[in-house]
Formats: sequence, C-alpha cells, structure tokens
Amino acid sequence: MDLLAKIEETKNRFHDELRAAGSPEVIDQLRNRYLTGKDSLLRGLFGQLGKVPADQKGPVGQALNAFKGWVEEEIARTRGALHAPKDPTDDPTLPAKLPPLGRRHPVTRTMDEIVAVFARLGFDVATGPEIESERNNFEALNIPLDHPSRDAVDTFYLEEPWLLRSHTSPVQVRTMLRDKPPIRVVVPGRVYRPDKADASHLPGFHQVEGLMVGEDVTFAHLKGMLLLFAEAMFGPGTKVRFRPSYFPFTEPSAEVDVSCILCGGKGCPACKGSGWMEILGSGMVHPNVFRAVGIDPERYTGFAFGLGVERIAMLRHGVTDIRYFLENHFRFLDQF
Repeated sequence: MDLLAKIEETKNRFHDELRAAGSPEVIDQLRNRYLTGKDSLLRGLFGQLGKVPADQKGPVGQALNAFKGWVEEEIARTRGALHAPKDPTDDPTLPAKLPPLGRRHPVTRTMDEIVAVFARLGFDVATGPEIESERNNFEALNIPLDHPSRDAVDTFYLEEPWLLRSHTSPVQVRTMLRDKPPIRVVVPGRVYRPDKADASHLPGFHQVEGLMVGEDVTFAHLKGMLLLFAEAMFGPGTKVRFRPSYFPFTEPSAEVDVSCILCGGKGCPACKGSGWMEILGSGMVHPNVFRAVGIDPERYTGFAFGLGVERIAMLRHGVTDIRYFLENHFRFLDQF
C-alpha cells in the first residue's frame, strides 16, 4: 500500500473513531494517538516520507499537511459540540431519533444479482458445506495429490481429510453424485485460499460457479450463456472474449473477458489500454470428473464456469482495493 493510500486509510479510521467519541477524555486520547503523541500515527506517516520517490514527495507532503490540519479542525469541532450549551427548547419527552437503517453489503447484493441472472436462464441454486473432504475438493475434480495446480489452492486444513474448500466446485461434485443428468445448477458461497491480502486478493472471498450437464451440450452453449450473463450484468452491447487457458477439471478451458465497462473497449488505464477486463474461467467438464462421479462421459457432456463475486463488484462500482469490502467504513459502504 503506498503512502497516499495509508493516509486515506488512517483518515477514515480517525473519522469513525472520532464520531464514536462521547467525552473530552476520549477526544484527548485520539489527539495523542493520531497527532501529538511521541508514537502518533501522523509522526509515523511523516517518517515514511523519506522512502517516497523524489517526484512524488511534493504531493505526498501536501497530503500529510492537509491531513494534519483536518485532524486538528475535526478535534476542535467535536470538542466544541460536546461543550455547546443545550437548547432550552429541547423537549426530552419527544420520541428519539431513529438510527439509520442498515442495508445489504455490496458483495451480498452482487452475488444475489449474479444468481438471479442465471436463475432466469433456468439454473437451480445449489449450496454445500464450507468444510469439505479432500476428495470432493481435489481428487474428484481431476486434481491428484501430486498435481502442480494444487499448490495455488491448497487451503486451510482441519483434521485429515477435512479442509476449508478452496472453490465451490465440491458442490458441483455433490450435485452430480446425487442427481442424474440433465443438470443445471449455479453455486454461490464463500471459499478460502492461502493468499496474502492485498489490493486484489483475500484469503477468504466469494464465488459463484455454474454447471450444465446433458446430452449434446457444447462449447457454443457455454459461449451463448455467458454472453447473456455479461449483457445482464454490465449492460447491452457488452462484448465477450474467450482466451485459451488451463484448468485441471475442464478441457478445453478458457478465460473469459468482457469489453471494458469504463471505456467501452477503446482502451483506458483501468483495462491497461487493452479494452478488455477478465471476469471468469470456464470450460467443458473433463471426462475424468464425470468418471469420478459416475456419469458416462461417452453419453454426456457439460460445461462449468466460476467467477469471483468481489471481482465483479469491483468492476461494476470502480472499487480499486478488494480490502475495502471488509473494513466496514461507513464512508465507503454508504455509497452503495
């Protein structure tokens, strides 16, 4: 995280804590922690100014000074409000002001919208446990113990053979073990990966995966369905591009891009000038997966796809850091 982002994060945290302060003593503690203390957060931020590239020191220094002045003003304003004389016209017998109503989190809303699109396309919704067996999470999906792709998603283990699922694909396995084709399901839920949290990764996030199995299901069905999904989520005229890729549980496999929703495919900083944004992975179900769940790959074919919900929410709302969804700052969440 660069220094400007740290300043903004510290500013948001100070704003939330000051708003909750109910006494002069608490305000003094905040002033000492953020502004005047020997180990204050502002001193720490100024101490990092020396690491900033020379061409950026001017704007960053101005931002730090502006942050310092803003903190002083907010402390003075809040202290003055606490000491302000009470209005003699106030009537304590009047009904209290109701607290603001909450609303659904933007990630939850996005996941519900994604599921609703596929429901309109005829998909049922399937769910399953977040604690899964190694077989359902790996082996049944054509990922044996020694497979190199397993390293990237080898997740958090409990007691052998149980672990926190690294994708919602085990629900597809459970569905195929339980039901006979034709099958058409969409699977929303939380998943876990051994990823370090940064602007685009979290160790826990949400996925929506889909599966369609039947006789004569082709890649053309997958392309048509995902085009309908892209237009429903990002607007009419959205284009879809398929790029060859590799996933152990599908063959052939493809990464799926949509035309940039910010520039309309013309090229901009958000899409790095390419005009495209990646949204999901997809492919035709591998015959080994069908064999693992007792479905005849000579008779049935199918496709599967998976997308990260936070990724879709970031694209739709122009969010630049996935961690904002977890920090619960009202100034961020009140935008949705």
